[in-house]
Order: sequence, then C-alpha cells, then structure tokens
Amino acid sequence: MTSTTASHAADLVAALLFILSLAGLSQHRTSRAGVVYGIAGMALALIATIVVAAQSISAGAVALILVATAVGAAIGLWRARRVEMTQMPELIAVLHSFVGLAAVLVGWNSYLEVERHGDAQTRIGADLLGIHHAEVFIGIFIGAVTFTGSIVAFLKLSARIKSRPLMLPGKNALNIGALVAFVALTVWFTISPNLPLMIAVTALALALGWHLVASIGGGDMPVVVSMLNSYSGWAAAAAGFLLNNNLLIVTGALVGSSGAYLSYIMCKAMNRSFLSVIAGGFGIEAPSGGQEEQGEHREVRAAEAAEMLAQARSVIITPGYGMAVAQAQHPVAELTRRLRERGVEVRFGVHPVAGRLPGHMNVLLAEAKVPYDIVLEMDEINDDFADTSVVLVIGANDTVNPAAMDDPSSPIAGMPVLRVWESEQVIVFKRSMASGYAGVQNPLFFRENSAMLFGDAKQSVEAILHTLGSDGHHGESSTGRQTSLAGR
Repeated sequence: MTSTTASHAADLVAALLFILSLAGLSQHRTSRAGVVYGIAGMALALIATIVVAAQSISAGAVALILVATAVGAAIGLWRARRVEMTQMPELIAVLHSFVGLAAVLVGWNSYLEVERHGDAQTRIGADLLGIHHAEVFIGIFIGAVTFTGSIVAFLKLSARIKSRPLMLPGKNALNIGALVAFVALTVWFTISPNLPLMIAVTALALALGWHLVASIGGGDMPVVVSMLNSYSGWAAAAAGFLLNNNLLIVTGALVGSSGAYLSYIMCKAMNRSFLSVIAGGFGIEAPSGGQEEQGEHREVRAAEAAEMLAQARSVIITPGYGMAVAQAQHPVAELTRRLRERGVEVRFGVHPVAGRLPGHMNVLLAEAKVPYDIVLEMDEINDDFADTSVVLVIGANDTVNPAAMDDPSSPIAGMPVLRVWESEQVIVFKRSMASGYAGVQNPLFFRENSAMLFGDAKQSVEAILHTLGSDGHHGESSTGRQTSLAGR
C-alpha cells in the first residue's frame, strides 16, 4: 500500500469516526462514546497528516510540527482540567476564533505562496486559477468573520463587555452593504488578484464579524455560539479546499451543517427568524420601563421551602445559568433523590437555550448523575405545569419569563418559555431581583403564587436538604414575608 493510499484510507476512517462522534453526542447515553470516537478520529487525522508531510518536508519542519502538536495538546489538557462549566460558553467561543484565524492565515499563505508567483498558472492550471482566486477570498472572508465574531461573543459571555446589543444607525444597511462589497471585491480579485484587495477583504470581514455579533442581544447569545460553531466549520472546509485536504473539507462540512441545523432548531424554539438572528436582526434595546418596580414580591426561607417540598405530590425543577454559576447541580441531584425517596414525583424542565450554551444544563445534570429519563425538554413538560405542586426555578430567568407571552413590546416577545407560573407554587432561587441576561425584568417574581428564595443557589439547596433531613422539623411557618421591591 502506497503512502497516498494509506493517507486516503486514514482520512476515510477518520471521517467515519467523526460522523459516529456526532451521532453519539446526540444522546446522553451515548455521549461518552461520541467523545471517544471524536478523539480517535482527530488522533488518526493528525498522525496521517504528519506521516504524509514527513515525506515532502525536512526533518526540522517535521520536528516543529511535532513540537507544535505537543504544545497544543498540553494547553488543551490544561484548560480542559481547569475550566469551570460556567466558563464553557466563552471557552468554546475562543476555540471558534482560533479556527477562523487559521482559515485567514491559510488563505493569506495560499496567496503569498501561489498567487504572487509568476508560475501560478503552471502550478494550478489556467482553467482552475480563477476558482482558486475565489477560494482564497471566500476562505479569508468566512474565517475573518468567524474570528472577530467569536472574540465579541467571548467578551459578552465572559461579561467583559455589556451583553446589550450595539445599535448603530442603519445597521442592516451596513451588513447588506458589506456583503455586496464582498461580492464585488471577489469578482474583482478573481479577474485581477492583488495585495490591496486582500487587505481590503480581510479588513471588511473583520469589521463585519464584529458588527454582526455586537448587534445581537444577550437573549440570543446561545444561538450565536451555535452559529459561530457553524461558521468555524465552513471556515475549516474553505481551508481544506485551499490545502487540498479532503478530510478537512469533510470535517468542516460536518461541523458547519450540524451547527447550522442546531442554530435553526434553537431559533424555532425561541420563535426567532434564523436569518434575522445571524444578521443581528434581533438586537433591540429593552423598553425604558423594563427595570421598574412591578409590585411586591414574597420572600421565603429555606425551611419554608423545605416544608412546601415535603408536602408536594409533584415537583418540577427548571435550571438556568445561575445553577451553573453556583455549581449547585450536585446538591440539586441530592435533593431530587431525597424527594423521590419520599414518594414525590420529581422531573426537570430544560429550555432549549437554558444557560449560555446549547445543552449546558443537560451536561451539568448528567455530571451530577441525575437520571436521564426525568430530564425533559420544554415541549415535553410544558403542559404538565398546571398539575404540579411546586416548581423550583434555580437560576433561570428569561426562559421562565411570562413577558415573552404577555408583553408584545418585550425584547423576548414571542419566545416560547417554560410556563412555570401555571403550577400551584413557584420558588425562585436568585441572588437578587436583578433582571436576566437579556436585560428584561421578570413579572413572574411578583405573582401571587411565586416566592423568592434569595442567596447562593448551592447554599440554599443545601439548607433545604438539611431541613428535610431533620426529622420533619421545618422551622418557621410558610406565610412568608411581604417585601417591597423598592426597599431591597
């Protein structure tokens, strides 16, 4: 078997492993196997690439490749061990930016090594030269948009910049104008490639990527992460065309298409227009009165919450980003076990965009060994709230906000939400009365059947567990205390 044949065989096996990885990651029970398949596919791809490269480059260059691979692996293992689950969204955004930057560098390298040499037609062929020009331009454009878009997403997700959308005058016209300019520059470059055009398209794409994501508000950031995942896949595919690497093309297409489909599903779940979100079309400011007092809220303590749970026949827990911040998933899992032992029916209602990353809550609950069969999606559980004794809203805000259904002027109007307010009692775990990531006040907090349990979610759940385990002694009565929002 020749080295070329072996390389093609390795590429085929690696591509199959990547497909198996995606299939495995689609379900909780097979997710570990999916990760293993992905690791095996990537390891095989790296080995095959290094082996093939070793036959055409110097030993020193091979050594540099090995050193770079080792350094990258060490950094990856270090970050994977240190990163908190709350930091996963911004970490993934940063990783997307690396893919975009790599695509930009590959495009520039292709231009500098091929396009500017006088023998370009001999190397590529006169008939294919125009196609290669277009590949270079498109690859750089997609990569640069992904790069700056991912950087802005990282800054928003890590709270280094405000999550509110950027509202430049005529922002839609700016986006459309940038796309029109890109098409015109591509045609021009295909006919007459030159360095100024390369600089122009790179600068244009960097600015467009920044503006697209900056114009999207915090409520849509989970879709943005998924969207950037798709962009990074297409950037990788574009780099694959330039490098004549079939595996990179296949892998990029898999990531790009799966990310686009996930973004579409999430947009449907949020009642958003897919095209509008990716164009920054839902970046709108919250109404000026969105943070104003909307009435009085009722406050309960952990002992009172424990009493309500002990007397409940059914409980639904709706987790959100606050659960991840407090790292409360393990006490929540223990609370679930205790209540089920008492004969209480306990289930979880997970919104498609709970947290700041698709599947964020599912991963946390799986990590805490919550049974898969009691973790239900919004569509599966929304009709059951009306027949539920107590709902625990642990760190969720926008995904349980009735304003999405009741207030047409709300920035999250039309977004399907978990109808927790239909239950008999709602206990909301929050640190304060602050609004959620989308910057919208939540009328749920002021409903008669809602009560606020203030404090760190992990500590609050642990206090409930302590009370439940103290032979039925539940402390104060459950009358609660009326507290004016203005006085908090």
